Amino acid sequence: MSDNQAPVEHYTDEYFDKWNYADRPLGKFSMYWFARRYFAALIKRYAPPGGPERKLVEMGCGLGDLLSLLQDDFTCIGVDLIPRSIESTRRIAPRAEAYVGDATDFSRYADGELSVVVALHLVEHLPNPRQTLRDIYRALAPGGLFFFATPNPEYSLRRFKDRENDAIGKDKTHINCHVPQTWKQWSEETGFTVLKQFGDGLWDVPYVPILPKSVQFALFGLPAAAQLFTRTTLMPLSMGVNQINIVRK
Repeated sequence: MSDNQAPVEHYTDEYFDKWNYADRPLGKFSMYWFARRYFAALIKRYAPPGGPERKLVEMGCGLGDLLSLLQDDFTCIGVDLIPRSIESTRRIAPRAEAYVGDATDFSRYADGELSVVVALHLVEHLPNPRQTLRDIYRALAPGGLFFFATPNPEYSLRRFKDRENDAIGKDKTHINCHVPQTWKQWSEETGFTVLKQFGDGLWDVPYVPILPKSVQFALFGLPAAAQLFTRTTLMPLSMGVNQINIVRK
């Protein structure tokens, strides 16, 4: 548990412009585009068996791109604090339910109602992520999946970065960044079985001052690209700016 308070006053349309999507291309064949397809493939692979009747909730659904890829396979629900997010989600994922609200409020769901919960880059923003883990666990059906991505504050090459201004440190709404072992421990204490923990690649270039940034992105990003295209989960945690956690009830 953390004593940090959620800086909800920052979660406005400006957050999209300044932080969330400001420093990355979002178009077709961008890293973001490939990553959403990769995540969708993994969620389909690890979700409990069934059809569109399975309920999937994405906490902090962002622009709705992931739900647009999952809306035919699940009954999708997207929740976000930012109105622009919900407007975009409703436009590109019309078969998903999307509403402005607190994504950590699981009181609207009965015990065991959900099949999948997804949280991409959300848990690090929460003041009490351990309570959220418990709430998710209650709402998931037996065999249900919690799929979440969050920064790894001690990945291998971070020692070469300015920790106050790198991809992890520059966003001051990151109030609960923890090493993979902490998330594993908290998940298991809640009752989850940890299926996979792996890294997403060393993409926060530059890491060294000599090589051009584009060269470093190609060099350090090659293993991540291989993982994306093969849809595997083999990247060591030390080789990920972010950690991907796949846990099951």
